[in-house]
Amino acid sequence: MRILDLDRTGLAALRGQDLTRAVAASEGRTMVAEVFADRAALSFDGQTGVHNAELMAAFGADVIVLNMIDRVWDGTTFRFPGLGELPGLHALAEKIGRPIGVNLEPGTVPELRKATRANAQRLADAGAALIVLTANPSTDGSLDGMARATEEIRTDAALWVGKMHHAGHPEPITARKLANLVDAGADGVILPIPGTLPGVTREAAAEAVAAVHEKNAIVMGAIGTSQEGAHTNVVPQLALTAKEIGVDAHHIGDCFLPGMGDPELLYAYSVAVRGRRHTWTRMAR
Repeated sequence: MRILDLDRTGLAALRGQDLTRAVAASEGRTMVAEVFADRAALSFDGQTGVHNAELMAAFGADVIVLNMIDRVWDGTTFRFPGLGELPGLHALAEKIGRPIGVNLEPGTVPELRKATRANAQRLADAGAALIVLTANPSTDGSLDGMARATEEIRTDAALWVGKMHHAGHPEPITARKLANLVDAGADGVILPIPGTLPGVTREAAAEAVAAVHEKNAIVMGAIGTSQEGAHTNVVPQLALTAKEIGVDAHHIGDCFLPGMGDPELLYAYSVAVRGRRHTWTRMAR
């Protein structure tokens, strides 16, 4: 089963290992959009109108990842601008027709955003298809810390782990460190794509992707350096380099419009890695 072939109903039901396998089967043609959970960027008051998740889904995202979940979740109930109160993330998935991931972090962050066994389990129980264990800027997130946190998290949601930028803890992002994340229990690993993070070259990135694939995990190539708000003429270089090194999914970060990347960049990137046929099909379904 390829994520490319699913309609909105099939996507909303996709979670856990089925999600990871569907991404792997799509051969580098999955688009992931990260958005702030508490933002409706096109709204004049921030509380009504179209939620960022809805907008990025409309422009071709296959998977939506929510950042800053603590801003809309009190541990029980979810309250989204533009969507109101929802009983769980399963309801959000059904509303927008996409599987929903949630960021958790091992660094210095609010309690409901921490990468703990309890938070991961509650989010999985609420309908999260995917837990993304990562780090926001200046939170002192390290790959070793992520590996330790990964060992503690066991749910039926997919678990993708890694850094999109240095997150206040500069360190080499090597094949060995990414392979360690898989050994700790991740079924997906995050890698900043060449051209986004200084020092991540094509050669080093390709070596890291190969090391993760050898362990039967997938790689999500990330743009998390505000280049998700760059002019779209950077897309061919970033997108085709990411596909060349072998990433399975392509991540567009959340920093351009308040709490989201540029929808037009997402669209252009999707066309670059999978053509208009699959892009338009996703937008329609």
